This record gives sequence, C-alpha cells and structure tokens, in this order.
Amino acid sequence: MIFTVAIDGPAAAGKGTISRAVADRFGFRHLDTGLLYRAVGVKGGDPARAARELTPGDLTRGDLRTLEAGQAASRVAALPEVRAALVDFQRRFARSEGGAVLDGRDIGTVICPDAEVKLYVTASPEVRAHRRWLELGGDEARVLAEVKERDARDMGRADAPLKPATDAVVIDTSAMAIDEAVATAVAVVAARLRGT
Repeated sequence: MIFTVAIDGPAAAGKGTISRAVADRFGFRHLDTGLLYRAVGVKGGDPARAARELTPGDLTRGDLRTLEAGQAASRVAALPEVRAALVDFQRRFARSEGGAVLDGRDIGTVICPDAEVKLYVTASPEVRAHRRWLELGGDEARVLAEVKERDARDMGRADAPLKPATDAVVIDTSAMAIDEAVATAVAVVAARLRGT
C-alpha cells in the first residue's frame, strides 16, 4: 500500500508528537523532515554540500533538538539549493510501500502535493513558545521572540514558504490536550483510509 500523510506546521505546534502517534497507530514509517535540515545546519560548512552528503547517521546526532539547531535549520532551509538536494529523498520515503507520515514545513504544499492526507498543525505563538520553553528552558521572553522570528523567516521565504495546503485539515492545538489532538488527526487518517 502506498499512502502518504503530510503534516505541516510551525515549530512547537505539536506536529512531531502527532506525526509519531499517527505513524504508530497505522504502522506507517515516519520521517521528521526537520531533522534533515537540522542535521545540515549543525554540520556547518557549505550547506548545499552538507545536504547532498547527508547520511542516516547524521540524523542521530544528540544536538539536533537544541534551539540553536532549530535556528540553523531555518536558515539553511531558506536556501533553494539545500531544499533541492533533500526533495528527492523525502519523496522516495513518502511513496515507499507500507505507508508514510512526513512532518515538516512544506510537505503538503511542495514535497507531497498529492498526499492522501494533509494536516496543518498550528497553535498561537505564545502557546508554542511556552511549550518550547518548558522543553528547553532559558528566558521565556527570548524564546517567544525566537519563535516569532522563525515564523517570519519560514512563512516569508521565497522558496516553499510555510503555509497550509489549500486542501489541508487545520488542527489548532492551542487549547487542546495532546490526546485530543492525536485523536483528531487519527480520525482524519482513518476516514481517508476507509475512503470517506
């Protein structure tokens, strides 16, 4: 079975948690595409070369979930040559046998515009910054400023800006418990699998 679930949204909206839960629930493979960009960003050097030479081992680094890696990912993701180097990898993963869930910023709009399910997971900047602060610590006001800065960069870039696909189901997690958000996403996927 070939079945792709594309999950997009801004940082700390809950898309990673929802994506892993959906993949587990349906037995699909999961790819956090942000890790690709984080790995390229933290490798340093020429970003396009780093993207072309990315290995599975690069995705297991312990420093990929830091705030610094997230900022580096946002910077290199704005480079068309980096995006081009990673597109084929993502598309092959998405259309492999057995079903796949990909989460990122442009999965439903650019990488997999024909995905069987497209979700856009979002939350207010304040809620997302608070979640990120709980996860990483630091100065909460600074975290909010960085979330807003990253949103502006991700939504404003010329190549593959962050935005919901026109046919995406939007899930706003601002006032949702994670179980509720996961249940909402699972229901959408289950309905599509049933053909309804």
